[in-house]
Amino acid sequence: MTRAIRNTVVSVRDLLILAGPVAALAIGLLVLAYLWLDPNPPKTVRLATGPAQSAYDEFGKRYQAALARNGIKVVLVPSGGSVTNERLLRENKADLGFVQGGTSGGDTDRPLVEGLESLGSLFLEPVWLFYREDAAKKKVPDGTLASLTQLQGLRLSVGSQGSGVPLLMQRLFEANHIDPASITLLQLRQTPAVAGFLNGEIDAVVFASAPESLMVQMLLQTPGVKLMDFAQAEAYSRRFAFLSPVVLPRGIVDLAQDIPPQPVRLVATTTALLTRGDTHPALVELFAQAARNIHSPAGWFNRARAFPTIEQSEYPISREAERTIQGGMPFLQRFLPFWLANLVERMWLALGIIVAVLLPLSRIVPPLYTFRIRSRVFRWYAQLRAIEERGTAEPESVPELLHQLDAVERRAARVIVPLSYADELYALRNNINLVRARLKAAG
Repeated sequence: MTRAIRNTVVSVRDLLILAGPVAALAIGLLVLAYLWLDPNPPKTVRLATGPAQSAYDEFGKRYQAALARNGIKVVLVPSGGSVTNERLLRENKADLGFVQGGTSGGDTDRPLVEGLESLGSLFLEPVWLFYREDAAKKKVPDGTLASLTQLQGLRLSVGSQGSGVPLLMQRLFEANHIDPASITLLQLRQTPAVAGFLNGEIDAVVFASAPESLMVQMLLQTPGVKLMDFAQAEAYSRRFAFLSPVVLPRGIVDLAQDIPPQPVRLVATTTALLTRGDTHPALVELFAQAARNIHSPAGWFNRARAFPTIEQSEYPISREAERTIQGGMPFLQRFLPFWLANLVERMWLALGIIVAVLLPLSRIVPPLYTFRIRSRVFRWYAQLRAIEERGTAEPESVPELLHQLDAVERRAARVIVPLSYADELYALRNNINLVRARLKAAG
């Protein structure tokens, strides 16, 4: 190894020895901050959806595809609907879930489930009350039902146990002073209910679902099936805060066949995406971003960018969701991979604190480094002074002192310092020669 390389290695070693404790402290603080903040989300998340072929099921698949692009696996948890989803969240069997407005709280005496937060309202779920025209003719000659009271005596499927529809219909019946015993109420899952309805075993079925539901779109185009017009939609919305009046425009289902042939007034609930309070914030942010992309286009009942919305939420709004819905994708995520942008966004405050702590400590490293290098040279000056003072006081010891001075010079020649400090080393050698000349003059 050449002397120049050895000088460089020794210089780097000295710097590492002095800067090592500061670097170790910085790494320790970063590790503690990482463990405390837990910036990276889990790779798997559970989303409670709904029955097969329902709107919840269709939207769940879209969220699954959206988060897969960021390396997050969304496990879809099928359920009976809103009530079941709320229970799954409460029992920690799901991390997020679709819950229909009015399922908890609202105008009921049931308290909101604590520990749940909302990512905002995602879409409208109209109440679709389909009835068979031949069954309706038994009640009215023209086969067109115009009021819930006309359902008395008919066989009606109000949705499966676990969905929000049975509870919703119970409230609507109470508001219309309808005795549930006057209607043959069935609680069937969506597919068996539609099959029985088409076979004539059931006179009417009711769903609360987004128009993306395959069952809804199929029934809207089935001959002999009518959709009930809620003429009192505005009144229902005034009685129930979670209901909104909406209109199914003429021809929206099929313009060529003019389906429906006239506008249909409906009442609709809004569906929110709820999450547990302990769900990782980065996951909440990703779901909120996906919600903006999935639910912002114009639909049958809303204009573009009307959803998702954080207005009139029954549950507290998650801070991450509110920031994402109002501000869009964070700045860093537009240019960096999600995992890196998320890490920086969630660690920047901790990084600022660590820098504030380490900055004063880092300022003492250069002076310590200078002192360490110069001390290799300056420590020989103590022996050099002792030799000089003794030569002045004891002239007879000059020969011995010259041998000691030679030994000091040999050891000093082996001292290694960076080139920037070489002048210190050459100054030592000159001073050794100066002392040697004085000793010889004294002797």
